Amino acid sequence: MAPNAAQRCGPQTPPNAAQRCPVAPLYVGDLREDVTEGMLFDVFSAAGPIRSIRVCREKTTRRSFGYAYVNFQQQADAERALDILNFEEINGRPARMMWSQRDPSVRNSGAGNIFIKNLEKSIDVKDLFDTFSVFGNILSCKVPCNEDGSSKGYGFVHYETQEAAERAIAKMNGLLLNDQKVFVGPFKSRQDRETELGARAKEFTNVYIKNFGEDMNNERLRHIFGKFGPTLSIKVMVDNRGKSKGYGFVDFKHHKDAQKAIDEMNHKELNGKVVYVGPAQRKGQRQRELQNKFRQMKQDGLTSSQGLNLYVKNLEKNQGDECLCKMFSPFGTITSAKVMAEGGRSKRFGFVCFSSPEEATKAIVEMNGRTVATKLLYVALAQRKEERQAYLTHQHMRRMANDVRTTFPQAQNHAASYQPSQLAQLHPGPRPATQDMRPQQLQGMPGTTMRPYGSRLQTLHSKRPAAAQVPPMMSSQCNTPQTPVICPGSGPGAARAPAAIPAPVGQEPLTASKLAALDVEAQKYTPGMRLFPLIETMQANKAKKITGMLLELDNLELLHMLEHPEALRSKVDEAVAVLQAHLAEQAAQKPVTSTAVAV
Repeated sequence: MAPNAAQRCGPQTPPNAAQRCPVAPLYVGDLREDVTEGMLFDVFSAAGPIRSIRVCREKTTRRSFGYAYVNFQQQADAERALDILNFEEINGRPARMMWSQRDPSVRNSGAGNIFIKNLEKSIDVKDLFDTFSVFGNILSCKVPCNEDGSSKGYGFVHYETQEAAERAIAKMNGLLLNDQKVFVGPFKSRQDRETELGARAKEFTNVYIKNFGEDMNNERLRHIFGKFGPTLSIKVMVDNRGKSKGYGFVDFKHHKDAQKAIDEMNHKELNGKVVYVGPAQRKGQRQRELQNKFRQMKQDGLTSSQGLNLYVKNLEKNQGDECLCKMFSPFGTITSAKVMAEGGRSKRFGFVCFSSPEEATKAIVEMNGRTVATKLLYVALAQRKEERQAYLTHQHMRRMANDVRTTFPQAQNHAASYQPSQLAQLHPGPRPATQDMRPQQLQGMPGTTMRPYGSRLQTLHSKRPAAAQVPPMMSSQCNTPQTPVICPGSGPGAARAPAAIPAPVGQEPLTASKLAALDVEAQKYTPGMRLFPLIETMQANKAKKITGMLLELDNLELLHMLEHPEALRSKVDEAVAVLQAHLAEQAAQKPVTSTAVAV
């Protein structure tokens, strides 16, 4: 019985119910979705005055959960309703009633709770209650049903005392109910059952064999597997015509013999076919094991491709896997390239996985925003659906918070909230001079949100140096020979790559893999602390504001600016232009005051 089953059903009033709960409500379950409070009032008002009735529903859809609570003004009336109206049909379905038990410890303890299985399909909850009520006072009783109303073949009975449950188990286990032998035992929670199955699986004796063909029988299977040890049973599963289904079971007497049979016969040729031999498992246990296996494989794949897998969208319809591979092969070794398709038609997005984070970073910086054929590509690190939704939610909340501001905000630096010990972990080596600034001086530094510039800041992310055009691809899957493909760093007019900015003395270069290992706060703070001294040499008076503006760009773009001084100079110039345009706009919007002259 489920831990909360006592809350769902219970046909009989405990003797001391009035002392425990003088005005206890009744729980009414197994209701149809269209049952309303008015219908319940018409049924239960015959037992006495009612204080309140509530049908439990979903908050959004107002759909009924199929149960309700009925509060009577007098305890005697509630007891009368429980005795007379239990299993009464309400709108064509018998309703199960019990005292509402709000103490979860009573429901979850499992004391007095028994489980009955192998019930004949015609036995309903009322029959089960009548059969087991002779052993003691029943708090709840339930027979789960399918959607069509037929019994699932098992049920639960919750007694008021553990002694009554033990009497029912001793008397009823193995007896015939409607000419069908039933099992009656103590209820075990799902967690207890899984633990028990796990312990039993380690000492298995039953072996499952499959893929041995149609001409196998019990005797041949006994001859093959009997050499590993004494067996209790051997069974080849057959169809209606008596032919083998290609699988069967061998139950050994000892676990070591079963394990030996698996070790020697699994993936061996038998009857001209390669057979599978393993521990016999129930369907639910096998499904859980496969789910856990696939979940772990998916997690391992995501972990191994962290910082390597790129998401590419806005592709042409005729661009396939080969085209995607050719497009990104100049930037490093590609381990996989896949354009997603449905029904043979491209979805116009795909994924490219590189062998190192540095190669992936270079591909993002060079290809994001590039025009390939007639489309402007979007390239970024691939994210799980949950991570992407969380990121978009965070961005939306930031925009909402900044939109309500009417004046230019004083920026707050993330570094102000760090302790010195934390700063040392995030930024090893000698501390740059900017770390010794006072919090007031750090305003506008890394982590600053310069939202009042709005759409202008998008130009900082979209503007890139023009790339040279290279000869068109000749692949039939990609572009026609007449269609030029814009590729970075190639062609006659391509500029030489600038030298990387050397890291300060005692400070290691910041790479994409090192940046990805930091938390979200440090992923902005660390590049900002390295960019600020460089920007200060270019624009001393505006260094704090410009640093905050640039930190709104992608982290990989920040790494690119740290490595390439020309890219940093270009972004700083654009930021200065944005600042000047913003100041000019503010000056133009100032109201003109005038003195009124009385005439």
